[in-house]
Amino acid sequence: MDADLLPSHNRHVTTLSRGSLVLALLTTACSSPAPASSALRASAPAVAHQQELWGDLKPVVSVKELMRDMIDPASDFVFDAVGTIITKKERVERRPRTDADWDRVRIGAVTLAEGVYLLKIPRPFAPPGDENNSGGPEPYELSPAQIKAKLEADEVLWNAKIEALRNVGLEVIELVKRKDVDELWDAAENLDQACEACHLEYWYPGEKVLLKKLDSRLEEMYGPRTGRTLKLGMEPGQPPSPRPPAKR
Repeated sequence: MDADLLPSHNRHVTTLSRGSLVLALLTTACSSPAPASSALRASAPAVAHQQELWGDLKPVVSVKELMRDMIDPASDFVFDAVGTIITKKERVERRPRTDADWDRVRIGAVTLAEGVYLLKIPRPFAPPGDENNSGGPEPYELSPAQIKAKLEADEVLWNAKIEALRNVGLEVIELVKRKDVDELWDAAENLDQACEACHLEYWYPGEKVLLKKLDSRLEEMYGPRTGRTLKLGMEPGQPPSPRPPAKR
């Protein structure tokens, strides 16, 4: 309808409405980025707080001390949970029997699974002045500098060793829930292999040659290792002792 045909008060309202609409559009266009800016400003303290809360982890001890004071004691909770003690009078099977026994195994497994990731944090490999047994013409161990160079040459391998140990910790956590003694035997063996594989790579790699010679000698004495367990000190031709069934 033509505005001239409207009553004067209606023309006033129409004009006012159009003006209000233009003003509203201008106000919206000018102020629309404000909520986003406000949101960013509001989230900034939260992000800063989160960074302050988690931050960058700073090592307290060297790798050698971390292994001695955390990883090794935790692994003993698993190693010591099962075993066979043979004396002249009797044979005693060691296994978790009470809830407290299983709690100890779980504590060891959780400490391993969580604690081994601390090896991902850059830290010295030994305390100041400790060069391991790396001196002399035939050093038994690598020096901290040699270990560092080995890690930096292949970081993927270092992380793979960490993951292997962590996986054993996770394995033990699950079997503790089921209180499976048979699987605990296997997990303890897996843990020993994971630890030794890392040590042979970064701590005393010279033993690889010695172990190969030892394996060859054992095969000469006992035959191939496939399908059975061979133990040092076993008389040639003597079959390995079967693992006793777990008492439920």
